[in-house]
Amino acid sequence: MNRYPIWKYLLIILSVALAALYTLPNLFGESPAVQIASVRATVKVDAALQQNAEAVLKGAGIKTEDVFFDGTSVKFRFKDTEVQLKAKDLLQARLGDDYSVALNLLSDTPSWLTKLGAKPMSLGLDLRGGVHFLLEVDMKAAVDKALEKTAGDVRRELKEKKIRYGRIVATRDSVEVQLRDEETTQAAAKALRQVLQQSQIDVRENKIVISYSAVALQQLKNDAVKQNITTLHNRVNELGVAEPVIQQQGEGRIVVQLPGVQDTSKAKDILGRTATLEVRMVEDDQAKMSEALNGNVPAGFELLSERGSDGQNRPILLKKEVELTGDNINDAQAGFDDQNSAAVHINLDSTGAAIFKTLTKESIGKRMAMVLVEKGKGEVVTAPVIRSEIGGGRVQISGSMGVAEANDTALLLRAGSLAAPMNIVEERTIGPSLGKDNISKGFNSTLYGFFAIAVFMMIYYRVFGVVSAISLAGNLLFLLAMLSLLGVTLTLPGIAAIALTLGMAIDANVLINERIREELRLGMTPQAAISNGYDHAFATILDSNVTTLIAGLALLIFGSGAVRGFAWVHCIGILTSMYSAVFVSRGVINLIYGGRRVSTLAV
Repeated sequence: MNRYPIWKYLLIILSVALAALYTLPNLFGESPAVQIASVRATVKVDAALQQNAEAVLKGAGIKTEDVFFDGTSVKFRFKDTEVQLKAKDLLQARLGDDYSVALNLLSDTPSWLTKLGAKPMSLGLDLRGGVHFLLEVDMKAAVDKALEKTAGDVRRELKEKKIRYGRIVATRDSVEVQLRDEETTQAAAKALRQVLQQSQIDVRENKIVISYSAVALQQLKNDAVKQNITTLHNRVNELGVAEPVIQQQGEGRIVVQLPGVQDTSKAKDILGRTATLEVRMVEDDQAKMSEALNGNVPAGFELLSERGSDGQNRPILLKKEVELTGDNINDAQAGFDDQNSAAVHINLDSTGAAIFKTLTKESIGKRMAMVLVEKGKGEVVTAPVIRSEIGGGRVQISGSMGVAEANDTALLLRAGSLAAPMNIVEERTIGPSLGKDNISKGFNSTLYGFFAIAVFMMIYYRVFGVVSAISLAGNLLFLLAMLSLLGVTLTLPGIAAIALTLGMAIDANVLINERIREELRLGMTPQAAISNGYDHAFATILDSNVTTLIAGLALLIFGSGAVRGFAWVHCIGILTSMYSAVFVSRGVINLIYGGRRVSTLAV
């Protein structure tokens, strides 16, 4: 009566083996490491940099345990933190400001496990230590910037349509256009409605008022927050953060959590960094160039470097006067030029388009440099000769760049700067020692709770109590494996959810054991009592777990931060407890009692 077919036993064995395999990486711990990443789009991390860094460390007698190159960064693993700190200071001094050398931690999981997709659980800020920022986006600044762009678009459109206008002013929440008569006003309104379809355009006695609808205004604010989040994501990679948390909180706030980062000032510097484009004229006078190369840069000029087609940097003398900046860029996309070489296509706003048109008209035959500026340091991306006047606000920059580099440059120009300023509302630093203490306390509380439950079950239910303890251990194994496999970030509330899951899982076994006792009291045979006990208890267990799962899903959908961390562990724990408490425990009971005559049950 109580016998599983062979495939069910094989399924239990396979599931336990897989759970053990994917839980295993959590036992290997982490090693101190150093990560080298580029801080500028035009400077790449490649195999040559890895060889250079290895030579630097070897020359200083610093031994590395291992080295990794993942395509975007180079990581060195060390024996202890003392060697790690020495390597970090040495590499930063030798490599210069073009690279960020950040302290990191790398998992010691063997490569054969990694190839199978097995990796340790991600630890949250409260368990690993790090920095927490709550940033508030200046929504007024975002709206003001959008209104200024709209005012520029209005000027450009009316000029193209040759419609005479008076004053164009961006007010607190709208753009006002003054016109001379009714006929001109109607013509202007018709032209603007075609290009400003997302805006509300009202005509009021020779005046046009352009404003945003409530929906468009909300979309504008959402876009500002999303662009800032995208920008922040692009910047935290050089900090060496394994699992950064960057997410929106409320309408205009962003939570940034960087586990493992202790240098708050460096984190602030990177999060607040901007990248922009400057258009400056090239000075081709060889006398001034020679003077600059000899160390006497003429007043009003600056000596920078330009990368040639062979990849080598060459000096170039530029005027300090900035003709155009990245503030006038509406969009930037990677593409190709007429020679099918990688290029970046830039759309300028009306102000930038007018400046660029005048500049190119007056400088035909001269060279104009596109300078990418990051962290106050400029590098010439390209310096083409102006062949003709360029109007329309569409600019193309190309040079010695590949497709990937064009994409990176376009990304920096498009989302390298923040859509709106942000203020730090809350700042918190958690030390690594506190994180380790939290892990120790959470682990001990779960372990002691498990043993207390197991001892109680074995005393009270004897053999069935031992089986319940085995299924409880299986549930914990399945839960840890799922958390590792799914990449769920474990926090202190998550540890609390693990403890809660153990209590709920054993509750299912208590229901099963009590139903078996009840069947025996009713005079059923031992084999029938086992079968009926499991079958009758299943409906109750399913009902209780489904209702609890609904509550967990509500927390997962509507919660945020630590609440979602709790909800993830809680929901996964409910599913694993159903499997272990019913399916696995009955499989063990069937092995013990199934297929043979028994007169009594140790329950």
